[in-house]
Amino acid sequence: MVGLRPVGILALQGDVREHRAVLEAIGHEVVSVKTPLDLEKVSAVVLPGGESTAISLLLKSSGLLGPLRNRIAEGMPTFGTCAGLVLLARSILDGRADQVQLDGIDAVVRRNGFGRQRFSFETSAQGASTLAGETLPAVFIRAPLIESVGDDVEVLATIERDGGNTPVLIRQGSVLAGSFHPELTADRRCHELFSAMVEQGTAQSTL
Repeated sequence: MVGLRPVGILALQGDVREHRAVLEAIGHEVVSVKTPLDLEKVSAVVLPGGESTAISLLLKSSGLLGPLRNRIAEGMPTFGTCAGLVLLARSILDGRADQVQLDGIDAVVRRNGFGRQRFSFETSAQGASTLAGETLPAVFIRAPLIESVGDDVEVLATIERDGGNTPVLIRQGSVLAGSFHPELTADRRCHELFSAMVEQGTAQSTL
């Protein structure tokens, strides 16, 4: 989009290509973020799905952990999907001792809470008013389960599970995070919502 600094995708591991394709399709210039210098070039960042423990180790070895955590704390628009949600959550259940957290959103998340690979599934998530109250196609692959959220966290979409509504897309301030993989469907609404957050963040930074 004209006038916006590029959007970054954390490109250490995971489904980087799929997110890039969607972001470029809706008009963003995209930068692969692999080093702290790459991070300085972007106005926002996507943390893709993949293997959260592998990404944790690579965040440390690349030198990105501290700079990324600081940028998120400063209000950089951030969108985490699947493993990205795990990295952003304040608390992780069933995680590994060497797993890092970016402390981006006040949520308790259970790693692989929807089950291992063979329990992957597709369903429809019910969107809140932010998403026009409509359903979203949602692909879950070894997905993390959002166990609880803080008072300042907005639940944007849920699915029916065990007789109740389980959050699968949440937002707190400049951070958007989901259990599923919106980049694997033709529906662009999650990325368009993130794009609006990027534009809003850019406008506020120029005031």
